[in-house]
Amino acid sequence: MALDLLDVGLSRREVCRILDVGYASTYRWQVRLEPLPNGSAIDCFRCTGLPLPDARAYLYLLGQYLGDGHIRKSGRTHCLSITCCTDYPDIIREVEEAIPRVLDASVFHRGREGVGCINVEANTIHWKCVFPQHGPGMKHTRSIVLEPWQQGLVSQDPRPLIRGLIHSDGYRGLNWTERKVGGTVKRYTYPRYQFSNESADIKRIFTDALDQLGIAWRVMNRRTISVARREAVAALDEFVGPKS
Repeated sequence: MALDLLDVGLSRREVCRILDVGYASTYRWQVRLEPLPNGSAIDCFRCTGLPLPDARAYLYLLGQYLGDGHIRKSGRTHCLSITCCTDYPDIIREVEEAIPRVLDASVFHRGREGVGCINVEANTIHWKCVFPQHGPGMKHTRSIVLEPWQQGLVSQDPRPLIRGLIHSDGYRGLNWTERKVGGTVKRYTYPRYQFSNESADIKRIFTDALDQLGIAWRVMNRRTISVARREAVAALDEFVGPKS
């Protein structure tokens, strides 16, 4: 019944709601009954040589993965997990929408009780194919370098990557400074972006992408990159903006 509903064009989410079953169940049924030669029901552009379905979605998801994502073993497959703050439902929705545009994998949530976060997750054996930065240990303890095919995508348009990185480990806020004018101290506020990450390599990926667009930045401290010049903030506002 589930596969029949999928065949007539219903989404996996709709099928799960109608039949009251989980995402993983429909995925397992589809893999078992309709396997591809490589043993997965999901086409992987890295394995098949097919064109990348959506470069913008991929770069956004890459930014989210480099910031607050990880890949773990899950039975015979692998699980991509992106940790999102529940204060920003639009970002959660954007991650949910990006995943199936990269690999047609079903999205599910795993709550993190009491910490205001939720893990947006999806299972397929191909996550390590499309995110070759995966490896043992925390990202800041190992080398994180983009492969040539990834760098080629960034060179075409770095904006989705920057957006994903800021949505994961950055924010747009207000800073203030005080100046003495005519004997009176006045406070001035101005917007700025900050991106914080322990990995020097990931910070370099971020700043290289900013350099490509001519967006000025400076090192604020060991962990944090600041974008505060008026024209630089305005440039980021065109495709990032405040979190929501």
